[in-house]
Order: sequence, then C-alpha cells, then structure tokens
Amino acid sequence: MKVLIMAAGVGSRITRHLQNQPKCCVDIEGKSLIKTTMELLNRRGLTQVAIVTGYQAKFIHEALEGFQYTRYFNPFYRVANSISSVWFAREFLAGDDIIIMNGDVFMEDAVLDQLLADSHSPVLLCDSTRIEEADYRFQWADGRLLKYGKQLSNEETTGEYVGIARLSREYLVGFRQRVIEAVGSEDYACWWEDIIYRTVDQGAEVHVKDIAGNFWAEVDYIEDYERIKAFVRKSHRR
Repeated sequence: MKVLIMAAGVGSRITRHLQNQPKCCVDIEGKSLIKTTMELLNRRGLTQVAIVTGYQAKFIHEALEGFQYTRYFNPFYRVANSISSVWFAREFLAGDDIIIMNGDVFMEDAVLDQLLADSHSPVLLCDSTRIEEADYRFQWADGRLLKYGKQLSNEETTGEYVGIARLSREYLVGFRQRVIEAVGSEDYACWWEDIIYRTVDQGAEVHVKDIAGNFWAEVDYIEDYERIKAFVRKSHRR
C-alpha cells in the first residue's frame, strides 16, 4: 500500500493564522500536523509515501527531517487546483493500491485502521455526524455515492467528505489516464477528487466509508485547528 499526500496549496481561508507556513505544518501540541501524519502512517507499516509540495515547501521538508519519502514539487500551486499535483506525481500511481489524502487532514488512528480494512475501490471517507457544519457534502445510500458538492442542502446531505480516498491498483490505471487527459485539456480548475466524482455521473460505483464516531478534521478554518488541538490535549490527559 502506497500513500500520496497533497500538500501544495496556500490555504487562503486560514493563511493569516499560519505565519507563512503550509496548513500541514500547523503546530499540534508541539508537533507539526504533517509529522503527526507521517508517524501514524509509519506505525501502520505504510512507508511508501510521496508528498507533493508547492507553497513554502521548505517548511514541510524541515518538519519531516529524518523521514523517508518521495518528493514531488508542483510549481503551479497558485494557478491550478490539485489535479496538477497528482499530474506531477503520476509515476507514483502504479504498482500497488494507494491512499490519496489531503495534507491538512488530521485523523485519529482508528480512521486509518478503518480505511485499511476496507477492500472497496474507489472508496472515500465521510462522516455522517457532520451535516450542518459540512464543507464538501456527500449524499450516499447503501455505501455508494449519489450526489456531491458544496451546494447540497442539509436535507440532501448524508455527511461530509473527509479528504481521504483509497484506490486499488486496477482502478489507478484508468484514474491516472483521466488525470493526464484533464491536464492535457487544460482543465486546471479540477481537483483530484473530481476525477472520481465524474464517474458517478457516468453510472460508475464510487463507495463511501462512514467513519462516524471517530475524530478527524481538515484545517480549512481556525475553528478546525482549534478542534484538533482540543482533541489532542484531551487525548494526552487520558
């Protein structure tokens, strides 16, 4: 199992709180978020890790000093969405199943364990406990994605997308080709997840895994960051 981490973006919605660092470098009780993630991955035996950097990449590499990982750099992080990051790492998308995740996601150990235990592909993690607060919204039934997007109403929303997916080596063949085609057609507004979502519109099965009851947060707003810090402090007191 490989892991590809997307960590190129600026994080414009929370940038004023970041001291010119990437979102994945926020301090979590004395340790950067990206280091916390790498330690979790390594504890679970996931050592084939690649990271796509862009904005202030030096901070990420400094935080991960001593770790082994493959480096990719996306120089177009200000003008293109995450499709460009996956394109730069396209050679990594072969040979094994892969977890693709956004670098600003914090997750407790149980979240990764549930993903590793799920054999579906493609499968995206979601949380049915977050509807009113949801940022990117999913509607699903019987474990299959039906609708997606920020525009979904609370009534249409079954839960929030977490920012992590698992793709099988077989699925990656088509996924990689669709990434190449999207960039080739200058679809720079595309996110890497859009490559998966578009297949839903074509009738393909895209699976979701509900991790309700487990803690996670994506650092989009200062409130997300505060939730993470509160969870870690509470965990340390146990």
